[in-house]
Amino acid sequence: MAAENTFRQWKKQCLSKMDFSKKGNVDEHILHIVGFINESKSYFTTSSCSGRIILIDGICDSPDVQKQNCSWLFVTHSKCEKKDVMSGVERACGDAVFKFEPFVLHVQCKRLEDAQLLHSVAINAGFRNSGITVGKKGKIIMAVRSTHCLEVPLSHKGHVLVNEQYIDFLVEVANKKMEDNQRRIERFYCCLQSAVAAENSLCMNTDATTDKSTYTRRRRRTQDKAPKASSQSPEDAV
Repeated sequence: MAAENTFRQWKKQCLSKMDFSKKGNVDEHILHIVGFINESKSYFTTSSCSGRIILIDGICDSPDVQKQNCSWLFVTHSKCEKKDVMSGVERACGDAVFKFEPFVLHVQCKRLEDAQLLHSVAINAGFRNSGITVGKKGKIIMAVRSTHCLEVPLSHKGHVLVNEQYIDFLVEVANKKMEDNQRRIERFYCCLQSAVAAENSLCMNTDATTDKSTYTRRRRRTQDKAPKASSQSPEDAV
C-alpha cells in the first residue's frame, strides 16, 4: 500500500509540473499515446518526442554537439523540404549537422511486471533499443527507443561541405525514416491497447476467481459452524 501511495504521489507531481522542453508541449503525433498511458493507474509519462528532423549549428571543433552549445537552425516533427534545409545551412556559422531522431518515450511504471509488459509491446512494435531501469528510490522507468537515427555534418566553420544534390538525397532519406517512424508509432499504440486490455481482463478474471473462492470458503465455514440435524429416527428417540 505504501509503494502504491508513493507511486501516485510521483505521478501527481510529474503530471502537474510545467513542460520545460524546447517545444513546451506534447507533440501532436503522440498526444493519443501519452493520454492513454497517463490515464492508466500503472503508468505515467516523464518525457517524450514523436521524432524530429533537425538542423543544428554547433561550436566548431567540439567533439559532441550539445544542446547548450548549439543553435537550432531548423526543426520539424513531420517530413521536411529541401528548401528549409538549404536555408538553414546558409545561415550556419559553425558546424551544421543534419539529424533525424526517432520516437522516444520514457514511462514510469508502478511495478516491474508493468514495465515488462510495456517493454514487450515496444519490442514487438519495432523499438528494439527499448529498456528498463530501476533507480535507487525504486523508480521503474521503461524507455521506448529505436536505432534508426541519422546524423550527417553539412558544414564546418560556416563552410558548406556538400552540394545541393547530396542535401536533396539526405532529405529523401530522412523523410523515409520519418514515415517508418510514424508507422512504428501507430503499431506501438495498437499493441499497447491490446496488451493493456488483455491485462485488465486477466486481472478482472483473477479478482472474480478470488472473490468466488473467498465466498466458497466463507460459506463452508458457515456450514461447518451450523448445528447439525440429528440422525436418530423417531423410534430411536423413544
